[in-house]
Amino acid sequence: MTVRLLTNIGRLWTGTDLLSNAAMLLHGDRVAWVGAAADLPQSLPGVIDDIVDVDEVDNLGGGLVTPGLIDAHCHPVYAGNRYAEVAMRAGGATKSEIAGVGGGVASTVTVTRGTDPWTLCNAVRERLRHWVLSGCTTVEAKTGYHLTRDGELADVRLLRTLEEEPGMPRLHVTFFAAHAVPPEYFGRPQDYVEAVASWLGDASQAGAEGMDVYCDNHQFTAEDAYRLLSAGRATGLRTHLHACAKPRHGAVRMAADLQCTSVDLLHEIDEDDVLALAKTATPVVVCPTTSLMEGSRPPVRTLLDHGVPVALGTDHNPGQSGAMSLPLAVSMAVAMFGMSVLEALRAATVGGAYALGCGDRGVLAPGKYADIVQWDADHEGAFAWSYGLKSLRVWRGGETIR
Repeated sequence: MTVRLLTNIGRLWTGTDLLSNAAMLLHGDRVAWVGAAADLPQSLPGVIDDIVDVDEVDNLGGGLVTPGLIDAHCHPVYAGNRYAEVAMRAGGATKSEIAGVGGGVASTVTVTRGTDPWTLCNAVRERLRHWVLSGCTTVEAKTGYHLTRDGELADVRLLRTLEEEPGMPRLHVTFFAAHAVPPEYFGRPQDYVEAVASWLGDASQAGAEGMDVYCDNHQFTAEDAYRLLSAGRATGLRTHLHACAKPRHGAVRMAADLQCTSVDLLHEIDEDDVLALAKTATPVVVCPTTSLMEGSRPPVRTLLDHGVPVALGTDHNPGQSGAMSLPLAVSMAVAMFGMSVLEALRAATVGGAYALGCGDRGVLAPGKYADIVQWDADHEGAFAWSYGLKSLRVWRGGETIR
């Protein structure tokens, strides 16, 4: 396997520590050694007998390097757009008014169902490439805009296929058929809950790693979510929950009791919810763009102070946020949530890995994936200043993909 040496790293955020004047040895697709350049070993058993014999040396010119970022919440599989709806909302229209003229999730479902697989695949491929170019090497990608068994399973297979193409990020595929009740089940939400529960085993077989439920009184109740999450866990799927209910109805505490892999968005939580999350160490995924649009900020400082693991997501989706830049989310998290730069970077790296149940990435340490980004900066403070810091080079598994 190829042995690469990355040297002259001015600032290195490993996911857990901040090093100056650092270096890294990569062995194949994994990190073999990381530390201060002055401590670079002359040999590494099982990797290289003499450091002068490395296959490749990359001098990073004193730049800033981090693990590849991890977007822990987004919805990239859809067709069409809802620009007119976004303009209506900006003009003061309510969700019911938008739905009344055919907007909302149902409009994207209609367009996505009517789009041929080739066109849909090309659109998703183009979106995923944006994440890579912005320094994101792992993307949690939800289905959820077909809302039929065959359509949702086809979306899972589409994502698994795209992941194998050159220049694509790693994907954590989340089966999200419980996004909304489709029109053909109007007036029969419990029938749809039972249908989705029966699809979860097939989703796992098709390649999904996780499943999600949109827990809201207008879609799925906490009882529905409990039924589906329990069924998903029984098939081996990791469990995620959109806990954005308005009004609240116990979704967060239910997810904590189930020890879900992550609980996301948290528009409305109280002290009891925070304590429940802290007691079970249930990871939380927060999405600054959505919080800004909703005018409701999760109590991130309180969550952190209670030891709750926090991750970041863009919540890219066709109806609300077109962001595909996790560096933008890092900047916004510092400005909106009172996070320090390193807290936000931790949420965008090791925090994201934890929220997805992926222990092989998010931190640059021996044995972890060599998913690495060099940034157009020489200090991590640039993330708070730039509102979308640019990547210079991106490695996935030790191979340059940008």
